[in-house]
Amino acid sequence: MKVTAIISQELIEEAMELSKADTITEALKVALISYIRSQKVKQIGASIVCEPLEFRYSAQELRDLNRR
Repeated sequence: MKVTAIISQELIEEAMELSKADTITEALKVALISYIRSQKVKQIGASIVCEPLEFRYSAQELRDLNRR
């Protein structure tokens, strides 16, 4: 998809430098992928806070299960 966006030159240059991208398109792809991943991690973290994980086995029970 082709997109026109107004983004400062400094921001583009920094994104290209940090991502080691050769093109603006590549740098923007890296930035978007990184942003999306970080937001998904935040969502997962928030869901765990609301509904904590339950552990059904003790450490010894897990060791025993793994040794079988």
